[in-house]
Amino acid sequence: MSQEEKTMGKLIQELKNMKEKAYQGGGEDKIKAQHSKGKLTARERLALLFDEGTFNEIMTFATTRATEFGLDKMKMYGDGVVAGWGKVDGRTVFAYSQDFTELGGTLGEMHANKIAKVYELALKVGAPVIGINDSGGARIQEGAVALEGYGQVFKMNVMASGVIPQITIMAGPAAGGAVYSPALTDFIIMIKGDAYYMFVTGPEITKVVLGEEVSFQDLGGAVIHATKSGVVHFLAENEQDAINIAKRLLSYLPSNNMEEPPFMDTGDPADRDVKDVEQIVPTDSAKPFDMKEIIYRIVDNGEFLEVHKHWAQNIVVGFARIAGNVVGIVANNSQYLGAAIDIDAADKAARFIRFCDAFNIPLISLVDTPGYIPGTDQEYKGIIRHGAKMLYAFAEATVPKITVIIRKSYGGAHIAMSIKSLGADLVYAWPTAEIAVTGPEGAVRILYKKEIQASSNPDEFIKQKIAEYRKLFANPYWAAEKGLIDDVIEPKDTRRVIVSALEMLRNKREYRYPKKHGNIPL
Repeated sequence: MSQEEKTMGKLIQELKNMKEKAYQGGGEDKIKAQHSKGKLTARERLALLFDEGTFNEIMTFATTRATEFGLDKMKMYGDGVVAGWGKVDGRTVFAYSQDFTELGGTLGEMHANKIAKVYELALKVGAPVIGINDSGGARIQEGAVALEGYGQVFKMNVMASGVIPQITIMAGPAAGGAVYSPALTDFIIMIKGDAYYMFVTGPEITKVVLGEEVSFQDLGGAVIHATKSGVVHFLAENEQDAINIAKRLLSYLPSNNMEEPPFMDTGDPADRDVKDVEQIVPTDSAKPFDMKEIIYRIVDNGEFLEVHKHWAQNIVVGFARIAGNVVGIVANNSQYLGAAIDIDAADKAARFIRFCDAFNIPLISLVDTPGYIPGTDQEYKGIIRHGAKMLYAFAEATVPKITVIIRKSYGGAHIAMSIKSLGADLVYAWPTAEIAVTGPEGAVRILYKKEIQASSNPDEFIKQKIAEYRKLFANPYWAAEKGLIDDVIEPKDTRRVIVSALEMLRNKREYRYPKKHGNIPL
């Protein structure tokens, strides 16, 4: 063996030793501690995410440059985050996974640089980013430099918004500034359990400042954020489930805003009937029904990925395929609040609509709503401002927009669910559709106020006028005569009609006035 070969051998062995050290993260004891909490390590999570053997790591040996508070003696390769790219179901995806075994996964200068580099590369090639968050927050030992690091990450989140899909998996704690990068991404998947929580201010400070005692889970657990705050889009039972949800979500999304969503031959005939809908939708518009049952029958193979399933359940949003093509669905659900739209429902729908528009996903509206929720609680909290978000989102969207009015469609909510004048391309109605400014009783009491007061039998008079009002508006034909509806269709034909409309609208182009950006009423 020549001297050159011996030297090269030593160098290669040194490289292997250094990589082995990097792959060990914080060491065996820290890895055992991570496992004892039921949590996987950063690298184990990436191994579950990427197709086997496809992960390519970047900045493997990066480490902190800080020396204060003993950091010069605590340097670890990777600096608390593993970053790179690989294939997920054959598609290029970038990811970073915070390593809690190294300095608690805290974010410092180099840690932030690695995440920013992932985003820089992902934006150059047009590929999604998945962040797996498990961090103790800003690295106190690095002071303001750590805060600058967060600013760097937040800016990349914003630069990537609407350009490439961003998905966050909350696989550990997050407090303070650490919660805002997830909040700036498109979707948050959070795991149930005591080891997983996120909040701006923790229970200790909450108690000191407000005198309020609350547990970590009741303040910022997965269930709380999925049901009450609306911060979390998907609940996961465990880490494997969280990875599976991320993969399923990716299957509906294009890699970037210049591509179309991925087509998939599902084997579900495009021209089949929508069966048994008559058994689901009561002709009495006061009786509730589960709109999701209609969705399952319309979409391919009944597969529907619901977003924000546990929050603002009076409106339903999510992804599906119709004849193999990805669509975003926005639908009212009368099982909750009678399908009236409130602040949370408007926020939920508006953000979903804007995501679909950014990534070329057609929108299907299924309508059954009596209006916006009235009362001081909603008015004081800004239903006007929040409700306007939904109007703005639909009017702004340039993707194909198809509306099917199933039953009630009253007042401002009728407009908010996407009608022709707001920009819907096609509007259809079932024979059960009712379209009016307000419900029959409210309309009669306004229209015939003087007559009701003068009537000797006001109850009978109101009953008679309600019947007349229903005869006029409790059907879709008055609106159809005015050209507000393109066709009244049999419920069983809904899928065929949507398929045909989507095919016609495939090459839709719609232009807007030049501007830097609009000013949505946030």
